[in-house]
Amino acid sequence: MNQQAPNHRPDFASATRGLRHVFVNRLAVQASIGIHQHEREAAQTIWLTIDAGVMEEAMDGENLSESIDDVVCYEGICKTVTALATQEHIDLVETLAERIADRLMQDMRIVQIRVQIEKPEAIAEAASVGIAISRLRG
Repeated sequence: MNQQAPNHRPDFASATRGLRHVFVNRLAVQASIGIHQHEREAAQTIWLTIDAGVMEEAMDGENLSESIDDVVCYEGICKTVTALATQEHIDLVETLAERIADRLMQDMRIVQIRVQIEKPEAIAEAASVGIAISRLRG
Protein backbone atom coordinates (compact mmCIF):
# COMPACT_ATOMS: atom_id res chain seq x y z
CA MET A 1 0.00 0.00 0.00
CA ASN A 2 1.30 3.46 -0.88
CA GLN A 3 0.39 5.60 2.11
CA GLN A 4 1.97 8.94 2.88
CA ALA A 5 2.87 10.07 6.35
CA PRO A 6 0.33 12.55 7.79
CA ASN A 7 2.84 15.39 7.59
CA HIS A 8 3.96 14.57 4.04
CA ARG A 9 4.29 17.66 1.90
CA PRO A 10 5.14 17.85 -1.76
CA ASP A 11 8.58 18.94 -2.86
CA PHE A 12 7.96 21.17 -5.83
CA ALA A 13 11.67 21.97 -6.26
CA SER A 14 13.10 20.67 -9.53
CA ALA A 15 16.38 21.70 -11.14
CA THR A 16 15.36 20.08 -14.41
CA ARG A 17 12.08 22.01 -14.49
CA GLY A 18 13.61 25.21 -13.10
CA LEU A 19 11.41 25.26 -10.01
CA ARG A 20 11.97 26.41 -6.47
CA HIS A 21 9.78 25.23 -3.62
CA VAL A 22 8.57 28.20 -1.59
CA PHE A 23 6.56 27.21 1.46
CA VAL A 24 4.78 28.40 4.58
CA ASN A 25 4.16 25.71 7.17
CA ARG A 26 1.19 25.95 9.54
CA LEU A 27 0.79 29.71 9.72
CA ALA A 28 -1.53 30.29 12.68
CA VAL A 29 -4.33 32.76 11.92
CA GLN A 30 -7.38 33.78 13.95
CA ALA A 31 -10.28 33.54 11.49
CA SER A 32 -14.05 33.66 11.52
CA ILE A 33 -14.73 30.46 9.63
CA GLY A 34 -17.29 27.68 9.85
CA ILE A 35 -20.96 26.88 9.50
CA HIS A 36 -21.80 26.44 13.19
CA GLN A 37 -23.18 29.28 15.30
CA HIS A 38 -20.26 29.19 17.75
CA GLU A 39 -17.88 29.55 14.80
CA ARG A 40 -19.75 32.66 13.67
CA GLU A 41 -19.56 34.21 17.14
CA ALA A 42 -15.84 33.89 17.82
CA ALA A 43 -12.70 33.62 15.74
CA GLN A 44 -10.79 30.37 15.93
CA THR A 45 -7.25 29.34 15.13
CA ILE A 46 -6.64 27.85 11.71
CA TRP A 47 -3.34 26.63 10.32
CA LEU A 48 -2.45 27.52 6.75
CA THR A 49 0.20 25.57 4.86
CA ILE A 50 1.19 26.79 1.41
CA ASP A 51 3.50 24.98 -0.98
CA ALA A 52 4.35 26.77 -4.22
CA GLY A 53 6.36 25.65 -7.23
CA VAL A 54 8.02 28.85 -8.46
CA MET A 55 9.84 29.36 -11.76
CA GLU A 56 13.46 30.35 -11.19
CA GLU A 57 14.74 33.44 -12.99
CA ALA A 58 18.32 32.33 -13.56
CA MET A 59 19.48 28.76 -13.81
CA ASP A 60 23.26 29.19 -13.98
CA GLY A 61 23.85 30.32 -10.38
CA GLU A 62 26.07 33.21 -11.47
CA ASN A 63 23.34 35.70 -12.30
CA LEU A 64 21.07 35.14 -9.32
CA SER A 65 19.47 38.32 -8.07
CA GLU A 66 19.85 39.40 -4.46
CA SER A 67 16.71 41.55 -4.64
CA ILE A 68 13.60 40.55 -2.70
CA ASP A 69 11.56 41.98 -5.59
CA ASP A 70 12.85 39.20 -7.85
CA VAL A 71 11.57 36.27 -5.77
CA VAL A 72 8.24 34.97 -4.55
CA CYS A 73 8.62 35.94 -0.91
CA TYR A 74 7.19 33.79 1.87
CA GLU A 75 6.55 36.92 3.94
CA GLY A 76 4.35 38.26 1.14
CA ILE A 77 2.53 34.94 0.97
CA CYS A 78 1.88 35.12 4.74
CA LYS A 79 0.46 38.64 4.48
CA THR A 80 -1.75 37.73 1.52
CA VAL A 81 -3.24 34.59 3.04
CA THR A 82 -3.73 36.24 6.43
CA ALA A 83 -5.64 39.11 4.79
CA LEU A 84 -7.84 36.68 2.87
CA ALA A 85 -8.55 34.60 5.98
CA THR A 86 -9.43 37.55 8.19
CA GLN A 87 -11.32 40.00 5.97
CA GLU A 88 -14.79 38.48 6.54
CA HIS A 89 -16.60 35.43 7.86
CA ILE A 90 -16.28 32.42 5.56
CA ASP A 91 -18.54 29.40 5.92
CA LEU A 92 -16.31 26.73 4.36
CA VAL A 93 -12.59 26.04 4.51
CA GLU A 94 -12.93 24.90 0.90
CA THR A 95 -13.97 28.44 -0.10
CA LEU A 96 -10.98 29.95 1.66
CA ALA A 97 -8.59 27.45 0.07
CA GLU A 98 -9.89 28.30 -3.41
CA ARG A 99 -9.58 32.04 -2.75
CA ILE A 100 -6.01 31.61 -1.55
CA ALA A 101 -5.03 29.46 -4.53
CA ASP A 102 -6.67 31.86 -7.00
CA ARG A 103 -5.00 34.90 -5.46
CA LEU A 104 -1.52 33.39 -5.24
CA MET A 105 -1.69 31.99 -8.77
CA GLN A 106 -2.11 35.56 -10.05
CA ASP A 107 1.66 35.70 -9.72
CA MET A 108 2.70 34.13 -13.03
CA ARG A 109 5.95 32.85 -11.51
CA ILE A 110 3.91 30.38 -9.43
CA VAL A 111 3.18 27.38 -11.65
CA GLN A 112 1.78 25.01 -9.06
CA ILE A 113 0.36 25.43 -5.61
CA ARG A 114 -0.95 23.37 -2.74
CA VAL A 115 -3.08 25.00 -0.04
CA GLN A 116 -3.84 23.14 3.16
CA ILE A 117 -6.15 24.51 5.86
CA GLU A 118 -6.41 22.84 9.25
CA LYS A 119 -8.77 23.50 12.13
CA PRO A 120 -6.94 22.20 15.22
CA GLU A 121 -9.85 22.77 17.62
CA ALA A 122 -12.77 21.52 15.50
CA ILE A 123 -12.83 17.87 16.61
CA ALA A 124 -11.59 17.23 20.15
CA GLU A 125 -10.40 13.71 19.39
CA ALA A 126 -8.29 14.80 16.37
CA ALA A 127 -5.05 16.77 16.30
CA SER A 128 -6.57 18.73 13.41
CA VAL A 129 -9.02 18.39 10.54
CA GLY A 130 -9.20 20.23 7.25
CA ILE A 131 -8.67 20.12 3.55
CA ALA A 132 -5.94 20.45 0.96
CA ILE A 133 -6.21 21.47 -2.68
CA SER A 134 -3.63 21.53 -5.46
CA ARG A 135 -3.62 23.62 -8.60
CA LEU A 136 -1.35 23.48 -11.64
CA ARG A 137 -1.02 26.27 -14.19
CA GLY A 138 -1.89 25.36 -17.75
